[in-house]
Amino acid sequence: MLKIHDTFTGKKVLFKPIDKNHVCLYVCGPTVYDRAHIGNARPVVVFDVLSRLLRLRYPKVTYARNITDIDDKIIKKANERGISIEELTKETTKFYHEDMASLKALPPDIEPRATENVSNMIEMIKTLLEKGYAYEEQGHVLFQVSTYKGYGQLSGRTLDEMIAGARVEVAPYKKEAADFILWKPSTEDQPGWKSPWGRGRPGWHLECSAMTKAFLGHSFDIHGGGCDLVFPHHENERAQSICSTPEGSFAKYWMHNGHLTIDNHKMSKSLGNFSTVSGLLEKYSGEVIRIALLSTHYRQPLDWTESLLIQARRSLDTFYGALRCLGNQNLEDQKDLVPQVIWDALDDDLNTPLVFSHFHTLASEVHKATGNVNRMEKASALKASGRVLGLLSEDPECWFQNPHNTGAETVKQVEKLIKDRKQARLEGDFFRADSIRDTLHAMKIELEDSPTGTTWRRLCSKVLYNTKNNE
Repeated sequence: MLKIHDTFTGKKVLFKPIDKNHVCLYVCGPTVYDRAHIGNARPVVVFDVLSRLLRLRYPKVTYARNITDIDDKIIKKANERGISIEELTKETTKFYHEDMASLKALPPDIEPRATENVSNMIEMIKTLLEKGYAYEEQGHVLFQVSTYKGYGQLSGRTLDEMIAGARVEVAPYKKEAADFILWKPSTEDQPGWKSPWGRGRPGWHLECSAMTKAFLGHSFDIHGGGCDLVFPHHENERAQSICSTPEGSFAKYWMHNGHLTIDNHKMSKSLGNFSTVSGLLEKYSGEVIRIALLSTHYRQPLDWTESLLIQARRSLDTFYGALRCLGNQNLEDQKDLVPQVIWDALDDDLNTPLVFSHFHTLASEVHKATGNVNRMEKASALKASGRVLGLLSEDPECWFQNPHNTGAETVKQVEKLIKDRKQARLEGDFFRADSIRDTLHAMKIELEDSPTGTTWRRLCSKVLYNTKNNE
């Protein structure tokens, strides 16, 4: 039975869907104005694992993740680049899809865009005004926080605490400092839509409320996102959604992943420690990045370091090394092969670090197994378990042949040493040539000489690499 940590109650609870035949999940998606950074990728990978697990348990799962394609950041970036907002958002959305697919994340079932749902947002604002939860002032429409007594229940803080801990805009059109914008006017050079309050555009918090209602109804099972969204975004979402449709519960459960830092520092462009997914993919494969993101429990902070990625690659080397006896068998649908300890770990609030501990145990058992049948059974269990998490889907030999998994710098170094060794042999300096071979062996690189040239392989791999220096 799946247990999840519910942010609203602050407890680990047994997951009980509203409809056992149809589970609905909503996760806040990207604001598409630039390339996705690794912090953006963490919730994508975490909730991809959750959606995969839910699909294995329930007849139907609807996973929705929005695209915010209208925002002040988008307007600013488009102006800086001298292109239209449409051009910018089309380009960055394409990049986002490509980057997340490289991390083995499946696309959501529904991906609503804010600009395609403005009419739904206007209708929700009308309802909030009619019910007395909102007010119009100087072309703006704002939600009046004091009218909703449940405000602050999600974040578990008082209004004063929330105001003190957040950047609250002080403006003459506000009745109270904590009131937040539902609709704001647009100038002629800004994108806008016609509304009863004049030409303008929606507030950020309103977008998700309108889209969840349109595609999942006024009550759905799980709302997910990063912990930085608990306040004010999710607190405001919850308030306006419940007040506009009091017959619904909005999200029954709330799940949030922890912060991600770079070498124990907050990611910042000014500090030069801002890592994009596309940049990381130039050096590491998507599976390495994915397993690194899952190596720490999703609710805990994750410090993103080079050593974390190196360890992730080593773990995958271990797992793929154990799968060699299987070749490229497809075990995607054989969930019955997954050991119970794997299910138990996942059911314990997605305890992926424990899952990987069991993966290492299975890999060790493959190598220790006596008899081909026993070895195949253990390897099959490992591969089937990997597929549950979106891992271990490649052919093992292709994995070891991929330069990403050898390391681009290692490849360059090996190629140079082989070239130096070839030159030493041509000069008759066999002592130096043997010394270079010993250096490569210490790097776990084995050479094989033949009349056509030198091939090399990592000692844990059966794949031979033809060096470009043998021409």
